[in-house]
Amino acid sequence: MSVARQEDLRDEVRAMRWFTGVWVLLTLIKLLVAARLPLFVDEAFYWQEGQHLAWAYSDLPGMTAWLTRLGVELGGNHPLALRAPFLAIAACLPWLVARITAREFGAAQGWMAGLFTMLLPLAGTLGVLAVPDAAMTFATLLCMDAGSRLLRGVTATAALELGAGLAIGALSHYRFIAVIGVGLMALLLIPQGRAALRDARVLVSIAFGAAAWTPLLAWNLGNAEAGLRFQLLDRHPWAFHADGIWFVLIQALLVTPLLFAALASAVWVHRRDHNLVHRYFAWLGALVVVGFFVLGFFADTERVSFHWPLPGYVALLPLLPGLLLAWPRWLRSATVAMAAAGLIGMLGYYAAVSVPSLRAQTAADKWYPKNFAGWDSLATSVRKLQSTMPADTRLVADNFKDGAELGFALDDPQIAVLPHPLNRKHGRAPQLKLWGLRVDDRSELGARPVLLVVGASEVEYKNLLEQYHALCERVGPLPRPRVVNVDHGSQRFLLFALGRKRASGPCTAPAMAWVDQPAAGTKVGRSFDVSGWAFKDGVGLRQVIVMLDGLPVAKAQYGLANPGVAIFWKQSTDPQQPNVGFQAQVNVRSVPAGRHWLGLRLFGRDGSVEDWSEEPITIR
Repeated sequence: MSVARQEDLRDEVRAMRWFTGVWVLLTLIKLLVAARLPLFVDEAFYWQEGQHLAWAYSDLPGMTAWLTRLGVELGGNHPLALRAPFLAIAACLPWLVARITAREFGAAQGWMAGLFTMLLPLAGTLGVLAVPDAAMTFATLLCMDAGSRLLRGVTATAALELGAGLAIGALSHYRFIAVIGVGLMALLLIPQGRAALRDARVLVSIAFGAAAWTPLLAWNLGNAEAGLRFQLLDRHPWAFHADGIWFVLIQALLVTPLLFAALASAVWVHRRDHNLVHRYFAWLGALVVVGFFVLGFFADTERVSFHWPLPGYVALLPLLPGLLLAWPRWLRSATVAMAAAGLIGMLGYYAAVSVPSLRAQTAADKWYPKNFAGWDSLATSVRKLQSTMPADTRLVADNFKDGAELGFALDDPQIAVLPHPLNRKHGRAPQLKLWGLRVDDRSELGARPVLLVVGASEVEYKNLLEQYHALCERVGPLPRPRVVNVDHGSQRFLLFALGRKRASGPCTAPAMAWVDQPAAGTKVGRSFDVSGWAFKDGVGLRQVIVMLDGLPVAKAQYGLANPGVAIFWKQSTDPQQPNVGFQAQVNVRSVPAGRHWLGLRLFGRDGSVEDWSEEPITIR
């Protein structure tokens, strides 16, 4: 055996050992994180869809729901079981990338590309959440592999693989349409690709993939195109906005800067490569990423979209090892280290979110993980209150998030949901109606008690009073609530025990409050003033107590004139308006210096006691 061949074998074995070791370690870490991480809101709704099996749904094709159902059928109602099918798919992706790359560039570069599939943070964390991206990325790789084979000659195996990839993608997400369009364009740019597309076997596989969209199209035709309108029209402004310029910076940070630069360089180097497959990979990846960059100037910016270009990055991974081997050793090491740090950071974020004490520390921050937080506490409170109510009590949530999360925690996919702006915003309203779970009015629930769960923190504060009055119109005056404050009230729920018949009378709503002084994050001395306003529509408040770290520290003087409150909250029916201001002096000589949480306890004239959300202050 030649010296060069021996060196190649050593490189191959070394790369394989690194790949295998990282794959085993990453798989174990992801299993641990997935077992402890609370369900994200979308995961809970996919679980609910899986409990109502169908070919398609209002927000997605059927694949994601089917996988959640498979997971809980095999492993029970546990987050890890729910996520297990997605973790299994994600675990296959590095091997598939390694296989594709090895065929084109040799085994050593194949293992390297597989390794970078795991180090790429967006790809390395796939499967931790039960979301469509794992299956969609798998479908992208199948189509990409089939396309590269077709460029060298059409075979039945390549055509079959293409058809499977197209079908899996069609059953995963509307967004796979972009992958199909870009893949078709990349093949059309290459003469051999155009020839392959004329082959009967390829046309049959494309027809098979197109047929996989039939359930989704049928659902839309039967439901006034609600899903298509949401995905293509309702959720996007389709007007130019400058926010898209942040795309490059955000993607560079998420991919990690050096790895992002390496992938971009790979595109540039191989854009006119004489090897058709290499050129195909470059165009496929570049068109996906650039396409989403352009789309970012016109599309939805309110919901998470940073993961959309992932199929493009995955398509470029086979080109990466060869490019990095031409870089200086120190730069290659820095690229690996930075990518590993990015992956650890993302996994660390999920791990931190799963620890209540760590999550609570971010309660007042912009990045508070609201959609992961509070569901266990809410379910515990609901169970306790249910145990005190009649057996025929109907559980009702005011929005799809609370309904789905409670449904998973209580193993009840039939929780009714009231109309709510969130249901429409996330495209879930049509599905709830199809399941018969949308309740427009208290009369639809019959003569039975109702436990109403309201997510008070799911509505912008400026719209919260209007939302309370809308609840009154649907269910009548609201009784005294049981308040569930999670993470200092950053996640806030209200539980209402309603009787068998709708109560009559003017709207009685939960209390509203605001602390004007001290402002959140302010440094204060051992003695400081607290002032603000509070009111409770329908009955009014009789007392306000200032709280520090959950303990009462001062009784406020309540009933001070504050006409600005009535001017802003024109809808308010508190009989004490505009005398709803309060003021108190707090003395905390024995409290240690540092960060503390300032709150209010509000006593209503109807006997209600409501703890308001807390805000952080620093005592010097």
